[in-house]
Amino acid sequence: MSAKEQQADLKAVITDLEKVCAEKPDNVMAHHQLGLVYRQTGQVDKAIAELERAIEIDEHSVESMINLGAIFFDQGDIDRALSLNEKALSITPNMAEAHVNIGLIRQQQGQVKDAIACYDKAVQVDPHLLTAWINLTSAYTMNEEDDKAVEAARQAVTLEPDSAMARNNLAVAFYFNGDYKEAKQNMEKAMELGYSVDSRFSEALAQKLA
Repeated sequence: MSAKEQQADLKAVITDLEKVCAEKPDNVMAHHQLGLVYRQTGQVDKAIAELERAIEIDEHSVESMINLGAIFFDQGDIDRALSLNEKALSITPNMAEAHVNIGLIRQQQGQVKDAIACYDKAVQVDPHLLTAWINLTSAYTMNEEDDKAVEAARQAVTLEPDSAMARNNLAVAFYFNGDYKEAKQNMEKAMELGYSVDSRFSEALAQKLA
C-alpha cells in the first residue's frame, strides 16, 4: 500500500470515528481510538483532546493515560507525563508499560538507579517486553554495570534477533565490557538491519581493534 493510500485509509477511519463520537459521546473506546489516529496523522492537539475526553468519561482508562503521557513526554512536558503514568500504575499496579515509561522519565532526569528499578519491575511483570530490556541495557551502561548491561542486551536480542536497536545496544554493552570482537560483530549486524550507528562509536571501536 502506498503512502497516499494509507493516508486515505486513515482519513476514512477518522471520519468513521468522528461520527461514532458525535453519535455516542460517551463511547470511551471511540474517543481513545480517535486520539490514537489523530496522533498518527500529526494532529496532536486533537489527539490530546480526545484522549483527555476518554479519561474524563472513564477515570480508569489506563491505556488513554499511557498514550496521553507519551504525547506529553514527546512535547517535553515531563511532569504531566509522569503524573499520568503514575496514575495508571495506581489503577493497574502490574502495568509493565507504565513502569517502562516512568523509568524512561527517571533516566532522562539523571536518576539512573531509579530508572533501573522501574525497568526491573517491568521485566518482572512482562519478561517479553522488548523495550524494557532495551532501556535496561542503556541504564546499566550509564551506571557502569557492564556485565548486567550485556545480559540485558542479550535478553533483548533473544526476544527480537532482528531488532536493530537491540543489536546496537548489545554492541555498545560489549564495547564497555571489553569484548571488542563481539562489539564489532553486533555493530555490523545492527547496520545490516538499518541502524544508523554513531560514527564516534564505530571509530572508537576501530581504534580498540587496531
